[in-house]
Amino acid sequence: MDPYLVDTIFAAKRSKNWNKVAQLVSGSRRKYIDMNIGQIERESEEGKTLIVLGKVLGNGTLTKKLKICALYFSSSAIKKIKDGKGEAIELIQEIKQNPEAEGIKILR
Repeated sequence: MDPYLVDTIFAAKRSKNWNKVAQLVSGSRRKYIDMNIGQIERESEEGKTLIVLGKVLGNGTLTKKLKICALYFSSSAIKKIKDGKGEAIELIQEIKQNPEAEGIKILR
């Protein structure tokens, strides 16, 4: 198994508020979701913290200031998020910074 995923799952399991994320991440990789920037733009509100349980891809544009947390990012997605004044953060970092899981929205 991927050491990054193992660390992410263990970090999520340490906090009861992140248990739902731990369950989803520890499941089959076939259930991971790849989301484009344009799709995230349509499903979000300004200033929110969004969780993508999969990979963020760079198709589309981002005009809202968002904090996007995901397992993986494409290089073009990171560039577009930063150009749109947003933040691209690995999921494990968000779990450690926000152990209470306050203000997050899981995108599926």
